Amino acid sequence: MIEDFGPVFEQHREAMLVLEPEADRIVDANPAAARLLGYDRAALRRITASALHPGQRPALVVFTQGAFAKGQWWSRTLEPRHADGRGLRLEYAASPLAGDPPRLLLTLSDLEARRRRAVDGQADDHMRAGIAEWQRMERIFRDIERGNQLILRAAGEGIYGVNADGATTFVNPAAERMLGWRAADLVGKDMHATVHHTRSDGAHYPHRDCPIYAAFRDGAVRQVDDEVFWRRDGTAFPVAYTSTPIRDRGRLLGAVIVFRDISQRREAEERLRSALAEVDSLRERLELENAYLKEEIRLERHHQGIIGRSPAIAATLRQIDLVAGTDATVLITGESGTGKELIARAIHEASRRRDRPMIRVNCAAVPRELFESEFFGHARGAFTGALRDRVGRFELADGGTLFLDEVGEIPLDLQGKLLRVLQERSFERVGEERTRAVDIRLVAATNRDLREEVRRGRFREDLYFRLNVFPLAASPLRERPEDIAPIAQHVLTGAARRLNIPEPRLTEGDVRRLARYAWPGNVRELENVIERAAILAVRGRLRFDLPESERRESERPDPAGPVHATPPALPADRPPTEADRRARDRAEIAAALSLTGGKVFGPGGAAELMGLRPTTLASRIKAMGIEKTR
Repeated sequence: MIEDFGPVFEQHREAMLVLEPEADRIVDANPAAARLLGYDRAALRRITASALHPGQRPALVVFTQGAFAKGQWWSRTLEPRHADGRGLRLEYAASPLAGDPPRLLLTLSDLEARRRRAVDGQADDHMRAGIAEWQRMERIFRDIERGNQLILRAAGEGIYGVNADGATTFVNPAAERMLGWRAADLVGKDMHATVHHTRSDGAHYPHRDCPIYAAFRDGAVRQVDDEVFWRRDGTAFPVAYTSTPIRDRGRLLGAVIVFRDISQRREAEERLRSALAEVDSLRERLELENAYLKEEIRLERHHQGIIGRSPAIAATLRQIDLVAGTDATVLITGESGTGKELIARAIHEASRRRDRPMIRVNCAAVPRELFESEFFGHARGAFTGALRDRVGRFELADGGTLFLDEVGEIPLDLQGKLLRVLQERSFERVGEERTRAVDIRLVAATNRDLREEVRRGRFREDLYFRLNVFPLAASPLRERPEDIAPIAQHVLTGAARRLNIPEPRLTEGDVRRLARYAWPGNVRELENVIERAAILAVRGRLRFDLPESERRESERPDPAGPVHATPPALPADRPPTEADRRARDRAEIAAALSLTGGKVFGPGGAAELMGLRPTTLASRIKAMGIEKTR
């Protein structure tokens, strides 16, 4: 059935077609269209619209969709095939028709015939109508162009176009602002040579390596986010851009480049990287602190607090209360095993720094060549084997307390470095130039007589004065026998729990036996003796292995009695007993005192003569009841 589209359609001078795009069907053609295209009307109704436009199906779809979307559409890109096989250059104007299914009314104008009529002066009514239609379409496309310009001006991202030769064709205002150039200065210029000529590291950026120009060769869309554009004033800024090729009938005509300044994003990324690095540093520090604290817990002695009721312990606790609330440097002196670390920990726990760790360094155990790395840390690659950054003890103790145990063992040539850090409260890691400030409370301990060490030239005097701000002496166990019983009971309870055995009973007789011993090893020796006795206990009875532990005070030699300067002869038929050994030691000390006139300390003293520390010799003299005047 042939539909009737009215006399205007039939009699109009312009060629007209009615299309049904969804079915790709030519519904009807007026006589003028049949003449223009070389087909009779029946033949046109039988062929499809895409067959009339061979190879142009995508362009035809875009055109028809644009007509339905805009209400009117215009195109010169479609070229229908004449019945004799030649292509026609026509101008299409499309308008939707009412009804269902959706249809379009196409008006076809022969551009060549129009040109000839204009040249020949055939400006008849038909020509005037064509010119009016042309002017109308021009207005439509001016409106479209104006809309496109409004979009370009409103866009916040920089947009510019280049042709296949790399010359700039347009630049939007956002690109002008970012680049510092006016559009008039850029249009027609080589855009790469103007804004993309150099890499971020200062190296030349050739045209052949530019992703934008690569789009002209392979037609691929390129997205880049690690390059820079250069402003008119010579400064660079990081950009992320997308280069999209422009094609027309299969030919690459150029590209449209959309870019944005990512300086703020880079700054945010850098801040994030710095924050993550700081988090990593803090995490590493916490891991080191946790590992250190776990090690400290594992190596911790059997009791945590200071136990005792003697006047010496009471005096020590009063001194701790006095100094703990300050940040004064404390120097704890005393024999080995007297609990100097317990005193240091008590000072830390009573201070305002108790929420931060107390970091302990055994100065006697640090190799000379690793002293700086252990104390101050090192950077990766600072020396052979430095595979990663290492946090030193000073940095670990930041905000807390640094406990330098056996501080008298630090080599003389390294004491100056320690002094400088204590004075300036700042240091540099080995292999790193950055200066790091620290806020630490320093507590030092030693069993040496540092004043004597200074006199002998083995300890720096300025470092001694820096450490000896608040001296605190740890009393030996033999000077506070009333503390032996509570300490022994505490140690016994802990040993039984740790060894998973029933707790033996500490009797009054056991306490008296322990009190008769001089304890040259102090609390540390008492702990060892108690633990050994717990292991050897039979049916809850402790068995102590103490030299001369059965001898009462009344059975000991009279301190004022004679002291032999030569050791007594030993029987040849048996090895020396412990009593023989102590008698020999007693005789040797007496001989040394006799030679030095009773002088123990200082040059020419008995300690120097016997190669002992003065404090060690003095404790032995007191334990053996030897009078120095004899």
